[in-house]
Amino acid sequence: MGHKEKHAYRQAIQERYQKASRKDKKHILDEFCAVCRYNRKYAIRLLHQSLWCRKRKRGRKSHYSDPVFLKAILGIWRATDFMCSYRLKAAIPLWLPFYEQSFGRLAAEVHDKLLAISRPTLDRVLKPLRARYRKGLSGTKPGSMLRNQIPIRTDNWDITRPGFMEADTVAHCGNSLAGDFVWSLIMTDIHTAWTECRAVWNKGADDVVGQVKDIEHNLPFELFGFDCDNGSEFLNYHLVRYFADRKKPVGLTRSRPYKKNDNAHVEQKNWAHPRHLLGYDRINNPALVPLINDLYANQWSLYQNHFCPSVKLLSKTRIGSRYRKAYDDPLTPFQRVMNSPDVSQEKKMQLSKIHTELNPFSLKDAIERKLKAIFKQVLVTSFVRRRL
Repeated sequence: MGHKEKHAYRQAIQERYQKASRKDKKHILDEFCAVCRYNRKYAIRLLHQSLWCRKRKRGRKSHYSDPVFLKAILGIWRATDFMCSYRLKAAIPLWLPFYEQSFGRLAAEVHDKLLAISRPTLDRVLKPLRARYRKGLSGTKPGSMLRNQIPIRTDNWDITRPGFMEADTVAHCGNSLAGDFVWSLIMTDIHTAWTECRAVWNKGADDVVGQVKDIEHNLPFELFGFDCDNGSEFLNYHLVRYFADRKKPVGLTRSRPYKKNDNAHVEQKNWAHPRHLLGYDRINNPALVPLINDLYANQWSLYQNHFCPSVKLLSKTRIGSRYRKAYDDPLTPFQRVMNSPDVSQEKKMQLSKIHTELNPFSLKDAIERKLKAIFKQVLVTSFVRRRL
């Protein structure tokens, strides 16, 4: 008999036991011990206590049960789009001043607790609210025209300066890759984790090259290398010509087919950026591309690159059948760019000026407003198509 069955049986006989005479209690107790295989004294204690009583948690009282503290930590966690505890620990000092500007000044004790909380404690506090998400479809179709001319790159451990970026596309196709829909183009710098996203309709070569140009124009550093997968949106003459026909050609490389780890930096950004922002819904209205690009290029880029810390893998050592990984301290892409000696002082001054004028909670509110407008049109488009 399992725990649930024992509890149900106890619930059925407990009220009758408590109202029975001494002689009847003996018979009920004998049967209860025989069925559940309980010690007699333990069974008596169970039948005399309330069904809904809870055992007091052992140990000292938690320092993090204050409602004001919980409200603050949950507010910051939600505003950071549910970061993991490792990144959230580094984000709290960045977000806390803006939280107090937006929601009022916190008591000194609460303020100190937020800055002192450890990563394991963050996990325990946030555990009841963790959410699970489903995965989407892969829309990479191989481009075979230039595969022999574009070299393969599998190792990015020697990248020590900004400007070498990985690229990928994400399909906003819902449950089917059939038909026309919006794609997101993601480019991530390997050294600083600076990430930019743009939307394209049907990932045509001209549109992809146009958005790559726009991303390059908005980068705080010069582009030296471009690493992509084997999709036809990248392996085409338009992109090759764009990177080759310049004074300083950009190195174009590709990953091995079906080896996502070759592009690991941008692959993990697929979830952190387009999926986290737009989800898995089907977006099949070309009129939404300018609206999504307005959100990507402005509020989303500032929010992610200035206020969302990320970690980088420093080493991976195999010990028996397991791997031991070492990571650096979480830093935002903005901080990594500012720490890089290869970025010009002019660019750093421009970035610092932009950073001082930003408020992450204001950016988050603007992102939510634009998302509501986008998904309102998505719903309208879906409704019209079903009616037709």
